[in-house]
This record gives sequence, C-alpha cells and structure tokens, in this order.
Amino acid sequence: MTAPLDQKNMDMSLKHVRKPLAHDSAEKHVRGTATYIDDIVEPMGTLHVVPGWSRQAVRGRIQSVNLEDVEKAPGVVAVLTADDIKGINDCSSAFGGDPVLAEEEILFFGQVVFAIVGETREAARKAALKAKIDVTPITPILTPEDAVDADTTVLPDYQFRRGSPETGMQASEEVLSGSMFIGGQEHFYLEGQIAMALPQEDGGMLVHTSTQHPTEVQHTVAKVLGVPDATITAEIRRMGGGFGGKESQANQWASLAALAAQKTGRTCKLRLDRDDDMIMTGKRHDFKVDWKVGYDTSGKIRAVDMEFLARCGYSADLSLGVNDRTLFHSDSSYFYPDALIRSRRLRTDTCSNTAFRGFGGPQGMLAAERLIDAIAIKLGKDPLEVRKLNFYDGERNLTPYGMPVEEWEVMHDLISQLEESSGYWRRREEIREFNENNAVLKKGLALTPVKFGISFTLKHLNQAGALVHLYTDGSVHLNHGGTEMGQGLYQKVAQVVAEEFGVSLDKVVITATNTSKVPNTGPTAASSGTDLNAMAAKNAAQVIKGRLIEFLCEQHQCGPEAVHFGDNKVIVGDQSFALSEIAKHAHMARIQMSHAGFYATPGITWDRESVTGRPFYYFAFGGACAEVTIDTMTGEMTVDRVDILHDVGHSLNPAIDMGQIEGGFVQGMGWLTTEELVWDEQGRLRTHAPSTYKIPTASDLPEDFSVKLYESSGNPKETVYRSKAVGEPPVMLANAVFCAITDAVASLNPGEVPDLHAPATPESIMRAVQDLRRRKAGS
Repeated sequence: MTAPLDQKNMDMSLKHVRKPLAHDSAEKHVRGTATYIDDIVEPMGTLHVVPGWSRQAVRGRIQSVNLEDVEKAPGVVAVLTADDIKGINDCSSAFGGDPVLAEEEILFFGQVVFAIVGETREAARKAALKAKIDVTPITPILTPEDAVDADTTVLPDYQFRRGSPETGMQASEEVLSGSMFIGGQEHFYLEGQIAMALPQEDGGMLVHTSTQHPTEVQHTVAKVLGVPDATITAEIRRMGGGFGGKESQANQWASLAALAAQKTGRTCKLRLDRDDDMIMTGKRHDFKVDWKVGYDTSGKIRAVDMEFLARCGYSADLSLGVNDRTLFHSDSSYFYPDALIRSRRLRTDTCSNTAFRGFGGPQGMLAAERLIDAIAIKLGKDPLEVRKLNFYDGERNLTPYGMPVEEWEVMHDLISQLEESSGYWRRREEIREFNENNAVLKKGLALTPVKFGISFTLKHLNQAGALVHLYTDGSVHLNHGGTEMGQGLYQKVAQVVAEEFGVSLDKVVITATNTSKVPNTGPTAASSGTDLNAMAAKNAAQVIKGRLIEFLCEQHQCGPEAVHFGDNKVIVGDQSFALSEIAKHAHMARIQMSHAGFYATPGITWDRESVTGRPFYYFAFGGACAEVTIDTMTGEMTVDRVDILHDVGHSLNPAIDMGQIEGGFVQGMGWLTTEELVWDEQGRLRTHAPSTYKIPTASDLPEDFSVKLYESSGNPKETVYRSKAVGEPPVMLANAVFCAITDAVASLNPGEVPDLHAPATPESIMRAVQDLRRRKAGS
C-alpha cells in the first residue's frame, strides 16, 4: 500500500514509532527462553497446591467433607478449607458471590471445596482423589430458558430505548422475527492458570501471577489473607495468552497459592491441569437472542426489538460490563430509528462466565448481522446492498445509546475499498452460477463491517500509570500497569518511550508489571492497553525530557527550540553530546530523572443509571469479505477466501497490528464455526480437553487470506501518535464467515431465512439444511 504523502513525511522523521519492529520477546518465544511463571526457578522447599473438588456432585448442599484420607496421603503437608481463610472468603472482581473455597453449597460442577498443599504436584493430585464429600443434590438450572422460567438473575435487567419501537414496528411495511443461539467460547490460552506465592517479612507476600489485572490480584489476595493491600506485591512479566480469561479469573488461584504460603511459611505454587482449568474457569457468555425488526420494501430498517438472554453462570463476575457491551454493539454499523434493546443477566448453575476478547461486543454484532441477512433473504436482495443502505451516515449517525458516530465516512470508505479489492460483485455472480450447477456443494459470500467502541464503559477504569527512570549511562527503565500476553503491548510502549528520548530500543529496558512500582492500575483489557499505558509512559518521558531541556537551556543560554534528542545524542545548538553525558551532568546538578506518568482518557461521560453520555472515546472500523463452501450432505464447511481491511489509525507497529488482526479473526472464526461448549443434563462440562473441544488449526485457515491496513489519515482523537486500538475489533471480522455460511445455506430455499445457530458446526449446518429442505417440501 502507498501511504499518504503527509504520513510518509511524518514517518520519515520517526525512528521507532510506526515501524514494523519485532515483538520484544519474539526470539525468546522461538528459542523457548521466554520466562513464564512455570519457568521461574523454584526456591528450595517450594510446595505445590492442587484444588480439590467433588467429581460426583454437580449442584447441591454440602452435608459433610471428610478429608482424613487426604491428610494421611504421602507427601501432603497441609489441607486448606474455608476455615483457614483469615480474611474474606471471596475472590470476585466486584459484586461478591465468588468463594475461594466452597463452604455450604456447591454452586456448579467443578467448584473448589478444598486445596491440598504437597511436597510435589503429583502427590497433591493423587491425594485430592481421596476426599469424601457428601452432597444433597439440587436440580441445576443450566440454560437461559431454565433461568427465565425460574426467574433467577445475577444482576438487574438493563435496556436501551429510543423513540417508539412499538409505533415504528406497526408503521413498518414488513416485519420479521426470530431467535438465534450464540454459543460461548473457551479461552484456551497456551499457559493455563498459574500462580506462585513467596512469603515476605512482616506477613507480606510476593505473588507471581498470570493475570491481566495485577492490582485486582493484589487486592483480592490481601482481602483473603486479611492483610493491607500494601503488604502484597503482584508481578507478571508475560502471560502465555489471556484473551480476557485472566482478567478476573486469576484471582482465585493466586489467592489459594498465597493462602497456602501464609499457612506453611513456604513458597507455594499452583498450576491448574488443563481439564481442571476448563471445568473450573468461566467462558465467553452464551446467549439466546429473540429479535424483531420492521423495515420497508427497500430493506431500510424502521424499528428494532432485541432481547439478549445471557447465561452468566453462578455469579455476577464481569457480567455487568460484558452484557452492557453486548447492548452497545447490537447496532453493529447500522442506524435504528426506533429501538428497544434489552438484556437479562441470568443466573445458571454453571461456571461463572467472564471476560473474553470483545467483551460481549461480538455477540451483539452477530445478532445485528442476523437482522440484515434476514431482511435481505426475505426481499431477495444482496445482503451487502441492505447493509450499506442501513449504514450510519451524516444525517443518521446517532447510536441507540445516544453517542454520535463521528467517523462514519471512514466506515463507508473502508467498506467501499474492500468491496472493490475483494471483487465482491464479480464473485457474487460466480457463486450464483456455482450453486445453480452443484446439488451437494454450495458456496456462500458475505462482506460485513466492524464498528467497535474503544474505552472501558466503567469510567474509572480509563486511567493508567507508568514509571520511567533515566540512568546516568543513558539507559531507560520502563514500567507500567499494562500486562503482556503476547499482543505486543510492551514492545509498543517501549517504541514510544524510545522515540521520546531519541534513544535506540536497546537502551529501553522493559521490566515486569509490578504493583509496587505502579499502583492502582486497571486491567489490560477493552483494547485500551496501548492507548492508556503508552500515553502514560509518553507523559513520563516528556516530563523527564522537559527537565533536561530546562537544565540545558540554563547551561547553554539558549531556548528550548535549540535542544534536540536523537540517535542517543542531544544536540544543543551546534554542539552534540551523548545522552549519557547529559544525564550525568543533570544528576550532578540534582535534576530529577525519574517520573511517574499518568493518563486518563478524556471525554468519557457515560452515566449508566440515566443511560446518557459518551461511553467510548472513539470507534475502530474494519471489514471482512469471506467465501465458504458447505457440503449439504455432511454439514462440513471450508473457508475458501478471506479479504480483510482494518482501521488502526496510524499504526504504532504495523507488523504487530497485522498479527493481531490475523489472530483475532481466526479466534473469532473458531468461536463461530468449531468451538462448541457442551454441558450434559447434570451440568457437567463435557468439552473440557483438546480431544473434545476444537480450536482452529493451521489447516482451518483459508487458502487465500489477505489482510491489509486501511490507509488512515490518523485517529482524529488525541491518542498516542494518532493510533487506534487493535486488540478486540478483529474478532468481529469473523462475522463474515458466519454470514457467508448463512448465505450458502439460504441458497437451498430462496426467500427462507435459515435457522442457523452459532457455532456453525457441521451438526448445526446440517440441522439448518434439513430444516430448509423440510420447509421447501412443505410449500
């Protein structure tokens, strides 16, 4: 691609930012030398913690827990129960209801009742099987429908209302309604949940924790141990994947490791087995969506009524924010003149569902795309025509929650470019001809948009801190509240700091996120990691740099415009000095060369109670065109070609951003096609291992896979170097695959909307195919 001229000139003046530089740990990842928590050398005498649970009971009241055989088992040092907790037996992120160790009830299959502390992990695992737990069973509530019937919720209902959807529906020329199920998703991070706690002086604790939210782990561990937050230090250098599954879910495992360390006085480490990890931890929320849409004969939407029934699990966890974001994105990229969009946060006797990449947004957007597909199929129009007809534009640019879509032109331009570069209309004709000539194999095509709001919808989370030191040898120490889970956050922030100081990247030393260095941080989530932490680090570097400039101006009797930083040097007028020399002189002059930077996202005004304000700083846009082939005899499906064009503003690191787009799309494709979670009638998760749960592999990738960055003029908002977030939005590019499958199935019976649910597994596709054939035969 050719960058605009002004961006070219700007990029030429930059040494590190907007360059496709390698991930800071890339070589270590390839060599296997990147240190994860399980690679940290264990201090002598380290003990191992294994959670114990009832493998028979699904849901019920605990009558007795007999741990005598567990305590007598070889290698067991201690057995922990709720009675050992000196503080509060809760590891929730906000609302309570998440016991570290069950006391009176088992709330879901896999809930931890006790924990074994053993000399070895193997000894503890064997001992855990010897427990005798007597439980009086209670009939579990497992599905959203069960929860509706029982009227059980974890949080109050919530809704957006605009205009009069009832009147709008009555005035519509056509009305359609239906239901769809949207499945959940297992995070399947390569590194499972793990923590290691090391006792410190005076009751303190250092906790190495695989978490996206070190401050929350610090707070939770302190709460459970019954000590002040300041005595607990949480640290994380890198995670082997998180995807939201380590935002709140890491709390319990860190607390158990710390509880064991508190009781034994020895270092204690907990690493979940993969099966236990999948059984015990939360997933992406699954939904039943009931929808109704009114529209005219051109396909333009007049009114929308949508109800999202969310399976939240046994507790609230992060269900407030997740379900709110589902509502925020239930418009996808489309204007709804009159709308009622409702959410019910239902309690079920299953694991407590939690954050997952996209945080509810993907589910809302997929439901919106179902409305568009349904309208197009009923009218016999191409879905892309109906999508473009309903896009936000200059006059119709207010979301159902009252925020204007300020960059609607970007969305129009991006989709127009993708429409042309993907050869959409030519391929549409080719696919129509293919389907006419093939009775068994059917092709489908879809081009879908992405409009994703960037910011935490809880205002107080939109802040970050960073600690930057400049040493007298010209090297820079960098620490911030963001966490690295493979997404390249550390690398991007380092590039920004190197750019500010004018030093080479090898001079910037990246250090592990640590709550004793940067306190009171938010989670690395909501795609805001770079926006927040890079800006905080940039601010810190600018303050230090400003002090040096002031010092140099006094020394050389010049103005600030005469001082320039670059190539590890400082130019003052016509003199050149090594940065290390300047730093030494500044130190001798008692100039402070350390600063705690801070950044708070401006303009966030969302008030949840009144449903007013601005929840997002800006939107990120994207588009994907997907072509699929389905086998109507088996339900098997292949993704033949995918074209993606995605908006990242002025990319801080195009190589890393491309990787995020590719990875996000594939993860979304897995969610919508192969990754199926199955609970049996007793509430036991049956898909709890790679043998029964299928994530995408290399062979699932489309043979023709084109990913390009949109030629942006830069984020109009004052973000770091005018970049845009890239972590979560690409997941929703995969909606194109699901819509293409819908298109392929719909070709069997034109005018009839397929009853296709997500994930579109071969079984799901076959059910939709057979249903359409029955309807066709019945007509």
